[in-house]
Amino acid sequence: MSGSTGLVATVVDNQPVLWVVAVLFYGLGDAVTTLLGLHGEGTGEAGPVALYALEYGGVSGFLGVKLSFIGACFLVWYLVGTPGRVAIPLALAVVGVAVTAWNLFVLLS
Repeated sequence: MSGSTGLVATVVDNQPVLWVVAVLFYGLGDAVTTLLGLHGEGTGEAGPVALYALEYGGVSGFLGVKLSFIGACFLVWYLVGTPGRVAIPLALAVVGVAVTAWNLFVLLS
């Protein structure tokens, strides 16, 4: 984003970093903490799509849905040529950090 300064320009210019954060937290962090939580008492999956995938496809179904969603998001991001596409990895990163933190809170309490 040449010629622009500030937080928005910094975020737009660092989209690869956002993708790393998104994959680490939305992909790996959420998956690991969710699967750990399923072994505990009084915990369960809250997301209806993930819950369906777990019930009918087990762990591999759950991971398949998660990977497919991240892949679809990446494909849309790749195909969209505007600076606004930064919203995709940014949203995944923010949600991933929040959900992983929540899952850790539930696991540790």
